[in-house]
Amino acid sequence: MKFNIQREAILRPLQLIGGVVERRQTLPILANVLLKADAEKLTMTATDLEVELVVKTALDGVEAGQMTLPARKFMDICRALPEGSTLDVRMEKGRSVIRSGKSRFVLATLPAEEFPAVEEIRATLAFSIERNRLKQVIERTQFAMAHQDVRYYLNGLLLEVSQGELRAVATDGHRLAFCQIPASVNIDENQQVIVPRKSILELLKLLGEEGGAVEVAIGPNHLRVSGEDVRFTSKLIDGRFPDYQRVIPQNTDKVVMADREAVRQAVLRASILTNEKYRSIRLHLEPALLRITAHNPEQEEAEEEVTVDYSGASLEIGFNATYLLEALQAVVGDRAEIRLSDANSCCLVHAAGADDCKYVVMPMRL
Repeated sequence: MKFNIQREAILRPLQLIGGVVERRQTLPILANVLLKADAEKLTMTATDLEVELVVKTALDGVEAGQMTLPARKFMDICRALPEGSTLDVRMEKGRSVIRSGKSRFVLATLPAEEFPAVEEIRATLAFSIERNRLKQVIERTQFAMAHQDVRYYLNGLLLEVSQGELRAVATDGHRLAFCQIPASVNIDENQQVIVPRKSILELLKLLGEEGGAVEVAIGPNHLRVSGEDVRFTSKLIDGRFPDYQRVIPQNTDKVVMADREAVRQAVLRASILTNEKYRSIRLHLEPALLRITAHNPEQEEAEEEVTVDYSGASLEIGFNATYLLEALQAVVGDRAEIRLSDANSCCLVHAAGADDCKYVVMPMRL
């Protein structure tokens, strides 16, 4: 096997699949990338047995074949070569030799036949969606996913497909993010899948590449997203996601309309002096005024005031500053709507005049 390729043509695909390669792998071959060359394309595959990413790029000067290379070493070599370099990659005496200008590298290989392949998915649902729309719905919710929670079904993102709609929901038990977008899906019964946290973060990188549509296929155990030269496959989390509709507050009698960025900046400044462990802040709500306070064990204090549109009764309520900040950050638009009922109930945050994306934050005891 041998091929010639421009540094820039191979570096970006390598950077894409690099996130899938595990640094601490159970099988040595999982640290490698599988390269397959044919008459026109080079196909690169990486997997950690949970996620598989396949990227194709154009080639010239090819002798067809396949090999595996240490992924991170190969990527570091490509990154370190000068811009505009041409790489000559070939197999010689059971090893891979990479030449570029006056540089020469010899890398150990492992048999390509031993490289694991993710089982073929039997899709029960398939649909097409614009890449930026799918990225949008994931981006606005993924921050609320749990991380290494014993409730394993929270360590991922719920994707729910219904007639004409796609929803994404994430929760860590303390806050919840919900977003829905229109989708060209014709389905009789709602279908839910939970995609693992790592898969979601890798998929986000992939969707950020360029425009165009992608094909989404959902099987009993896998999710697959395919673009023109990219194929992403992930195992699904086998579990039951909480009933998120019950968590979203319905009867909130206190409605605050405010400049989203003004509130976010005020919370951000006040959070500097919060207790580092609990990150708690207090919101003091009065007609036309929101006062934000924070203090810490060193007896330091912060106080911020923001003018808001509010005419209801006074209320004092505590929140985790990080959760509130991330909810406000995710809101799209200049104006945010914050809905509250009492000091012991969740608050609902969304863009003023739009409820396609909603963010729920549980209160903290004051």
